Amino acid sequence: MANENVTEKRPPQSVGFVPERLLQTEEAAAIIQIHPKTLQRFAREGMIHGIHIGKLWRFRASEIEEWIQRQTA
Repeated sequence: MANENVTEKRPPQSVGFVPERLLQTEEAAAIIQIHPKTLQRFAREGMIHGIHIGKLWRFRASEIEEWIQRQTA
């Protein structure tokens, strides 16, 4: 039998970075069950991490979860 070169098929690997979806203030505030303006104040005061883009605030769901964990610990 001849030894044939057989190329091994591998599943495609994911390439690149998939960013976490950013929540709008209203969405994030609804998760925490507080007023959106209160959430924005918390972000301005550094109590919760938010991203200020122009006049808008955005929040990572993971940051909201972490904040909830800290508050309930």
